Amino acid sequence: MSSLTYLNLWGSSFGGLVPHQLGNLSSLRQLYLGGNSGLYDDNFSWISLLSSLESLDLGWIDLHRDIHWLDYDIHNMPNWLFNLSSLLVLDLSDNSLVGQIPSTISNLHNLNYMNLSVNMLIGRIPESLEQLKHLEILSIFSNFLCGPIIPYQLGNLSFLSYLDLRRNKLNGPIPSQLGNLSSLSYLYLHDNELNGTLPRNLGLLSNLVALSIGNNSIEGTISEVNFAKFLSGCKLGPKFPAWLQTQRFLQTLTLHNVGIVGTFPKWFWMWASNMQTIYLGYNQISGNLSHVLINSTNFDADSNCFVGQLPHLSPNVVFFSIANNSLSGQISSFLCQKMNERSKLRILELSNNALSGELGHCLMRWQSLTHLNLGSNNLSGEIPESIGSLFSLKALHLHNNSFSGGIPLSLKNCTVLGLIDFAENKLTGNLPSRIGKRIHLMVIRLRSNEFFGDIPQQICRLSSLIILDLPNNRLSGSIPRCLNYISAMATIPRAIDDKFSTLKFSIYLGYQGSFLGYREDLILVVKGRKSTYTDILPLVRIVDLSCNNLSGGIPIEISSLFGLQSLNLSRNHLMGRIPENIGGMKYLESLDLSNNHLSGEIPQSITNLTFLSYLDLSYNNLSGRIPSSTQLQSFNPLDFIGNPELCGAPLLKNCTENEGPQGDENVEGSERSWFYIGAATGFIVGFWGVCGALLCKRGWRRAYFKFLNNIKDRVYVVTALKWSWVCYHFRRYHMIK
Repeated sequence: MSSLTYLNLWGSSFGGLVPHQLGNLSSLRQLYLGGNSGLYDDNFSWISLLSSLESLDLGWIDLHRDIHWLDYDIHNMPNWLFNLSSLLVLDLSDNSLVGQIPSTISNLHNLNYMNLSVNMLIGRIPESLEQLKHLEILSIFSNFLCGPIIPYQLGNLSFLSYLDLRRNKLNGPIPSQLGNLSSLSYLYLHDNELNGTLPRNLGLLSNLVALSIGNNSIEGTISEVNFAKFLSGCKLGPKFPAWLQTQRFLQTLTLHNVGIVGTFPKWFWMWASNMQTIYLGYNQISGNLSHVLINSTNFDADSNCFVGQLPHLSPNVVFFSIANNSLSGQISSFLCQKMNERSKLRILELSNNALSGELGHCLMRWQSLTHLNLGSNNLSGEIPESIGSLFSLKALHLHNNSFSGGIPLSLKNCTVLGLIDFAENKLTGNLPSRIGKRIHLMVIRLRSNEFFGDIPQQICRLSSLIILDLPNNRLSGSIPRCLNYISAMATIPRAIDDKFSTLKFSIYLGYQGSFLGYREDLILVVKGRKSTYTDILPLVRIVDLSCNNLSGGIPIEISSLFGLQSLNLSRNHLMGRIPENIGGMKYLESLDLSNNHLSGEIPQSITNLTFLSYLDLSYNNLSGRIPSSTQLQSFNPLDFIGNPELCGAPLLKNCTENEGPQGDENVEGSERSWFYIGAATGFIVGFWGVCGALLCKRGWRRAYFKFLNNIKDRVYVVTALKWSWVCYHFRRYHMIK
C-alpha cells in the first residue's frame, strides 16, 4: 500500500474515527474523504506526513474534534496545512471553521482549486490571495466575510474562471478590476451588502456565462448592449425586452421580479420552445395560456396575471409551477390531456387559482409526481382512489377547496408520503387508523373539516410527526395518552436532525452553482393568528386539537413533549387538572387551554416556561392564586377571565390570607385534623389510665383518698393562718391611725 497514489472515499457513508495509518501512505497524491458527515478525527497532523499530496478533500467532516484545530485565536487552520506546498486542490467546505482566513494561505502557491464554503469565517478576504497565481476556482460562499468585496490585486488572477462569494457580508462597490479576469465564466456575488454601480467591463468578459448580483444595493442603469444575457434582479419592465429575440443559444431565462407588465410578444413561445428553464415569477405578465404548449423542463410563472385554462404540457416537463394567478376551467381537462409518452413531471404547483371540477381518475397518468399542490381553488367531489397510484408522492396539498367524502383507502399505497394537507374542505368520516403505518409522515393538517370519532391511537406510531393540526372538526373521545411516543416532538428541534429535508426538491439548471428549488410552505394558526411558514417550517413543533368534542383529562404524558412549541386544546370538554409537570415543556411558546372544564390550581411549574409568549386559560373552573413570576403577571387579565375562584395578578381580584395555593390549604387542614385526633387520644389515655387504676386497686384507692384528705387539711390550716395574719395586721393599722 505504500505505493498507493490515489484514494477516493468521497460520499461513501463512512463514519467514526479517520484512521491515522493513512499517514503512512507516503506516495499518496490525491486523498478524497469528503462527503462522509459521520467521519471525525481528533488529530489531523498525520496529513503533514503526506508531502506529495496534491489533492485534499475533507468537506463535511467534523474537524472540531481535532485539538490542533482549536489551538489558534485568530483562525483555526493548523500551520502544518500551509506546508503542503504541492497542493493543487483544497476542499475544507462545511467544516465549521471559524476565525479569519490567514494570510499564510499564500504558501499554497500551486493551488488551482480552493473551497472554504459553508463555514463561519469572518474578517476580510486577505490580499495575499493574489499570490495564488494558478487559482482557477475560488469558492467562499455562505460565511461571514465583511469589508470590501476583494482586493483589487485579485484582478491579476488571469486563470480564475469561477468566483463564488455569495451569502456573506461584503460591502462597498464591485471593483472594476474584476473585468480583467479574462477567463472568468461564473461570478456569484448575490446576498451581500454591495453598493455602487455595476462595472461596465464585466459585460465585456467574453467567457462569462453566469452573473448573479441579486439582493444587494447596486444602483444605476445597465447597458443592454453589455449585459444582454444577465437579467436576474434587474428592473427591465414594464415592457418585455424585445432584444431577447437576438439571443439564439439561451438555455435558461430568468426574469424573476423584473417589473414586466403586459402580455407576451407574439414571437416569445416559438423563440422559447427549446429552452430548458423559464423562470418568470413575480411580475405582472398577463395573457391566456389555454393554447400554449410548455416544452421546457422547468417552468415557473408564479404570481402573475395569467387567465384562461391551464396550458398543455410536454412529457419532458419536470417542474411546473403557475400558482397565484387567475387560471380557471376544469382540472380534469388538464389531468386527462393526451401525451405520446409517459410524463416525467415531478412538481405540479397550481395553488391559488380558480380551477374547478372533480379530480377524476386521470391522476394515474402522472405517476412520477412527488409534490402535488392544488390548494386554494374551487375543486369539489371526492378525493379519487386513483390518488393511490402516485407511489412516489411526498407532499399532497388539497387544502381550501370543497372536497367531500372520506380519506381514500388507496392513500396507503403512498408509502413515502411526508405531508398531508386536506384542511378547509368538507371531508367527513373517521380518521383512518392505518395512518399510523405512514412512518415518513411529518405533517398532518386536517383542520376545518367534518371528521368525527376518536383520534386513533396508531397516530402515536408516527415518530417523525412535527405538526398535528386537527382543529374545527367533530372529534370526540379522549386525547391519546401515548403522544409522548412521537419522538420528533419529544426532542429539542434542531435543523441538524431535519428529516424535513426529504420534502425539499431542487433541479440543476445546467450551469455551475445554480439550482431551481421548491420548498414546502404551510399556513398555521399559532398564538391566535395565521402565519405562513416556509424557511423555519422544519423547526416547528405544533399540536392543535382545538374546537372539537374531546373529553376526559389532559394526559400527563403530554408534558413529555419537551420540543413542543405550540399546544392548543381550547374549546373542548376537557376536565381535571392541568398536568403538574407542564413546566417541563421548556420550548413551549404558545399554550391555549381556554373554554374547557379544567379545575384545581394552576401548577407552580408553569413559571418555568420562559419562552411562553401566548397564554389563554380563560373560561375554566380554575381556582387559587395565579403563580407568581414576571412572565405570568405580564399577560392580559382576559387570559384568565371566566375562572371565578382564581385570584392574584394580573387579575384585579386580590387573594385573601385564606386563599392561597390549594396544596397549602390541604396541608393546613391535614395538620389541624391530626392535632384534634392527638388531643382526644391523649385525654382518653390519661383519664382512664388514672381512674381505671383507682377503680381496680382498693389499696391504691384508699391511699389516693387519704392523700386527698391530707392535702385538704393542709390547705385549710394554711388558709386559716393566712387569714388570721391579715386580720391582725388590719386591726393594728387602724389602732395606730
